[in-house]
Amino acid sequence: MSSVVTMASMSSYAILGCGSVGHAVAEELVEEGKDVLILDKDEGRVEALRDQDLNARVADIQDPSIAEDVAGRDAVLILSSEVEANKTAVETLREAETDHFIVARASDPVSADELAERGADVVINPSAVIADSALRSLETGELEHRAKQLSEVIDATGDQLAILIHRGPDPDSIASAAALQAIADHRGIDADIIYEGEIGHHENRAFVNLLGIDLLARDETNLDEYDTIAIVDYSKSGDPEATPLESVDILIDHHEPETEIDASFSDVRPNVSATSTILTKYVQEFDLNLSQEVATALLYGIRAETLDFKRDTTPADLTAAAYLYPFADHDTLEQVESPSMSPETLDVLAEAIRNRDVRGSHLVSNAGFIRDREALAQAAQQLLNLEGITTTAVFGIVDETIYLAARSKDIRMNIGNVLSDAFSDIGEAAGHSTDASVEIPLGIFTGIESSEDNRELLLSLTEEAVKTKLFEAMGVEGDSSNGS
Repeated sequence: MSSVVTMASMSSYAILGCGSVGHAVAEELVEEGKDVLILDKDEGRVEALRDQDLNARVADIQDPSIAEDVAGRDAVLILSSEVEANKTAVETLREAETDHFIVARASDPVSADELAERGADVVINPSAVIADSALRSLETGELEHRAKQLSEVIDATGDQLAILIHRGPDPDSIASAAALQAIADHRGIDADIIYEGEIGHHENRAFVNLLGIDLLARDETNLDEYDTIAIVDYSKSGDPEATPLESVDILIDHHEPETEIDASFSDVRPNVSATSTILTKYVQEFDLNLSQEVATALLYGIRAETLDFKRDTTPADLTAAAYLYPFADHDTLEQVESPSMSPETLDVLAEAIRNRDVRGSHLVSNAGFIRDREALAQAAQQLLNLEGITTTAVFGIVDETIYLAARSKDIRMNIGNVLSDAFSDIGEAAGHSTDASVEIPLGIFTGIESSEDNRELLLSLTEEAVKTKLFEAMGVEGDSSNGS
């Protein structure tokens, strides 16, 4: 029978087999004021333990009487280096129907499984523990080394540092840049955050405005005026490279760049889901007194990139978020995550609902001619809330370009790959497994230019072409419906 008592509430322990591991555990527990009984068959060892004022008795842990010896104890830690003896002890205690919480020592994965099968509540493998400790020490040392290298490049800046982020920056890019800017300021260096394209999505604009993050447009700056160039979260997965750079001093990203970049300092980690996670580690290493605005930005950057920890989240992302959580402004986060819906977005959503084409759990809709292409993403997200819908795609025409935004909660589908398969030969597709977008020159589909006289013809040709390619890439067949 397994005990429901948690280790935190336990006060009395028995340690069976007291080698170096058991001795260390016993001393730690006694230091915490716990009542500890040590049982070991080695008389000399027991005598030495008693000389240290530890409660120790001679006993063979393979003897059936061991169940009586540990009676009344909350937990039993079976830590002998003899794994067969540990198996016997676990069996003895479980056969006696004791209600102990049992922790048992294994020597390898096979013996760990066998101890668990015999009834151990927790199994520890010292070699695995040592390996984990070694890896953690390596990670700590590597971060310390990288932080030293980063500081040297920043400190070598004569006047100003330029921090470049990718085209149409998202919260992860902006937050990561704000963190590097804070690190540079901590070291007495001024830094500007520079972006290309436009800051799209209502959430992203709200994010920048509410947190007071200053950004400069690339076409309004002269990079020659900066001593040091950093690119942070610059490579978008599935997106063409941003404007090429002749010289880069600092590269920090969670995506591998499409082309090789020779930077003085480089930290690229595809094994984490957000560049904000990487910058949070540096913030910790530099022991920054982080402002509430930057902490909030980093936390939102991680949450946005992982879809609130539902997409490709790693332990590093979670520990970074846990560190940031107490310093963040959660009222501001709520405002960023729930921006007001503009009249344009309402119009696009209404049009998308009217024109929806539902096939199974997939919905595709034409929003027609629109003014704000960012409204497409909000409409696609809202339509995902319809009953029975797992994937949405909403497209519209702005000037001479077809813009499409897609969302999916179907774990079997990678919507980014779907859009790439459908349109990469004629447009620019970018995104992840759950959200993606594509831009397609209008003339590729229609062969005619947009004008007031042929608007309806353009819409009809565009709708037919986009839907055909998209549903085919989704692997969807069958008749369409309006979802009613």
